[in-house]
Amino acid sequence: MKPSVTRSGTTLIVYAVMVLVAAGTYLGVRSLGEGLVAPTLAPGVPSFEQSAHGPQNPLLHILLVLAVVMVLSRLLGAVFRRIHQPPVIGEIIAGIMLGPSLLGQFAPSVSAYLLPPALGSHLAMIAQVGIVLFMFLVGVDLDTSVLRKQARTTAMVSHVSIVVPFSLGLIAALSLYPRLSTSDVPFTTFALFIGVSMSITAFPVLARILSDRGLSRTDLGVMAISCAAIDDVTAWCLLAVVVAIAKSEGARALITVAFTIGYLVAMLLVVAPIAKKWADNRATPAVTAMVIIGVLLSSIATEAIGIHALFGAFLLGALIPHDSRLATELQAKMRDLVSLLFLPAFFALTGMRTEIGLLSEVDHWVMFGAILAIACAGKLGGSTIAARFAGLSWRTSLSLGVLMNTRGLIQLIVLDIGLQMRILTPALFTMMVLMALVTTFATTPLLAYLEPADVKVSVASLDPGTPG
Repeated sequence: MKPSVTRSGTTLIVYAVMVLVAAGTYLGVRSLGEGLVAPTLAPGVPSFEQSAHGPQNPLLHILLVLAVVMVLSRLLGAVFRRIHQPPVIGEIIAGIMLGPSLLGQFAPSVSAYLLPPALGSHLAMIAQVGIVLFMFLVGVDLDTSVLRKQARTTAMVSHVSIVVPFSLGLIAALSLYPRLSTSDVPFTTFALFIGVSMSITAFPVLARILSDRGLSRTDLGVMAISCAAIDDVTAWCLLAVVVAIAKSEGARALITVAFTIGYLVAMLLVVAPIAKKWADNRATPAVTAMVIIGVLLSSIATEAIGIHALFGAFLLGALIPHDSRLATELQAKMRDLVSLLFLPAFFALTGMRTEIGLLSEVDHWVMFGAILAIACAGKLGGSTIAARFAGLSWRTSLSLGVLMNTRGLIQLIVLDIGLQMRILTPALFTMMVLMALVTTFATTPLLAYLEPADVKVSVASLDPGTPG
């Protein structure tokens, strides 16, 4: 008999003995354990039957939703790319299609199974982590040297694009309050919230549109991202003031401002030198882990302060030199996963939470048209005039105004806060959501119309002192 055959027979015998020993051990332990009694289940804790055999499996639904979102987002993104539009628009539409506006109307049982109410918080956390990581990558891609050259123009445009729409929002509140509010909401709180809502620029959507159109590293793209960052930090601080007033906590706004200043000082004086020192390192697993820990800590700080986690991620990314080895390798490692999986989940989740078609009266649509006109006049008009006054050409100024008029998802977050606090009624909430969607969808065609002439011209070469 050959040695190989003998070894095979011996191996089979060993495995058979192992299986018999394991089976015997199981039967013996089961016989001894059947008579044991465990402590009684604490009140309010789900039972074994409820957890193991319940009707919903969160992990199953999360995986299913992510798969459906990715497929639909990629399909619609490809369609929009084919017609020379950024895929982000297709991803937002994918979210709307999966939400109550379409799937919930025509196939409510499918919608309820795909995204049961209990799953919303789990998916929201995944989406929020994704947008935090994306904004870190946007910050890494930001050329801060161009920002320093355009500090005067950026500051002027960002300030005007907050003050003008905020003021118009306050004026609009005089008409909206008696028609679309309730008596339990103080007028001051209502007016301030409308002003803040008009002042929002959708930082993540704007960044994605610029990235998709290849404008992120142009002077126009840097200015738009910088102005939007300043806008939204200011808007979140203003929102903190409104929430503090609504809750009669006047000191809360001052605390938010104080901690924000302290955070910025610490990032610029402590973190920035460390980031520059690490810039020549390779993105090894150890270095990447340290960077991601830094992103999380910075995001935790800004979220705790009250100005949203994504700004902490963006600022940390902006402190890493965009043309360094570390920046390049981090982009290569992280961008595909973030863009292909996490971002579509964020856009889709926002669309799923947005219900369009709640307006049933003609007067509501008239008021919606007025809100849309005021929003565009304040944000697009104010930004354009400020950029023109700073020395940019009319076409470039209009391009910057169009980009600043992009509201989208950040505004939806703000509006959701207003709805939860009952500052906004459902009808006004719907109007503001529609306004955010229209201004977001209008960005791409308007920018495409303005782009061919001089959108990509270097505004750094223009004299910022006089309108040329």
